[in-house]
Amino acid sequence: MSANSPSNATETDSHTDAARSMSTGEIAALYDDLADQYERWGWTNRLFTGPLRKRAFGDASGRVLDVACGTGTNFRYLPPTAQLVGVDLSADMVAAARAELDELRRGGTVYRMDAGDLQFPDDSFDTVVSALSTCTFPDPVAALSEMARVCRPDGRVLLLEHGRSDVELVGRYQDWRADAHYAQHGCRWTQDPLEHFAETDLTVVEHEVSFLGMVTIIEARPTTA
Repeated sequence: MSANSPSNATETDSHTDAARSMSTGEIAALYDDLADQYERWGWTNRLFTGPLRKRAFGDASGRVLDVACGTGTNFRYLPPTAQLVGVDLSADMVAAARAELDELRRGGTVYRMDAGDLQFPDDSFDTVVSALSTCTFPDPVAALSEMARVCRPDGRVLLLEHGRSDVELVGRYQDWRADAHYAQHGCRWTQDPLEHFAETDLTVVEHEVSFLGMVTIIEARPTTA
């Protein structure tokens, strides 16, 4: 099939449309609407992603920032000694995350905050974590750059991300559903989670890919001069 065939043109258009970002306000409103659903089905999320979250974040230490914390799904997988601060753009997600802290009976604070404009001083945290988030950020590079800024020079940024499968049949299905999925969830599920780092002050030191290439666990560190 030629590169100019209608089938390939449709696939390219799908990628282009899915790459267009909602604004921060639109993302906040979308996740306000989704907060009850995420909270109600939290047990399902934990069932499928809990082992991955524990693997990605189980050794986080010191003062820990959870960026785009959502309903607080990561909280139970962080060590009890972690000094936890969570942030999320959605007011309803923040309320749910605070309720999760209460249910877990652990200390911590959650603020409503834009990942692309974190209201913390430089070098404020020993560890920064985030799960399934770069796909939703209107500007992933800005958000990752902010994670680098607030992380101590000797600290770590730990991410659990997802993207396009390296199994072509699965990847093509993701391509086909990309626009609808983004409209429903604000999620670019055909992204390459590693592509954003080149423009940031973060260096990927280790990454692990699993689940047909759709899940990536990333350890990065602030780039030092």
